[in-house]
Amino acid sequence: MTDETTDDLMEATYRALCKHGYAELTMQDIAAESTKTKGTLHYHFEGKQDLLESFLEYLLDQFEARTETVPGETAAQRLHEYIDELLTPSDEESAEEFRTAILEIKAQSPYNEAYRARLREFDHTLRDRIAGFVADGLETGEFRADVDPEETADFLVTIFNGAETRAAAVDRSPECTKRYVHAYIDDTLRADGSNGGDVGSGDSDDATEAGE
Repeated sequence: MTDETTDDLMEATYRALCKHGYAELTMQDIAAESTKTKGTLHYHFEGKQDLLESFLEYLLDQFEARTETVPGETAAQRLHEYIDELLTPSDEESAEEFRTAILEIKAQSPYNEAYRARLREFDHTLRDRIAGFVADGLETGEFRADVDPEETADFLVTIFNGAETRAAAVDRSPECTKRYVHAYIDDTLRADGSNGGDVGSGDSDDATEAGE
């Protein structure tokens, strides 16, 4: 499959998921959002599950490409920016619909090993990247010496997953969570307990606003 065809089919899958959700999604729905025919979809994929497995892998590849280089002169700044990227939807207009569709897919993972494997890979990617930022901060003395990179990364990934689930399930915006996490980085992780101007873009407001 060419890169052009892959991009077309994956973007069509994204649009179809946002419109129809996971349960009602059909190959015809995806074809309707694509420049390709339903026959082309069946040529490359055995069915909906096979296509969605590739879609989850595609999402991870796209996220890794988008976050390959994280801006910031310090480890704390890069961690702030990475958290911003995680908790800010790339497409605001369809963020709610997409979160709901992904939550539906996650609900299938206990019964679908292929989905679980791809979600686990995404989880490991997030944890490894965050642990790397924290380890860098420990090496430079930015973070407290008793901070454990792996445990901190596991905690922050759990927070991220919870924020995404709450946003889909009870329409709770991740913005408050984002402010809490920025405050956690500055007030709990940092050795000096001061943000030092490192708060991520768009989050310069006082962390006490998180209770709003």
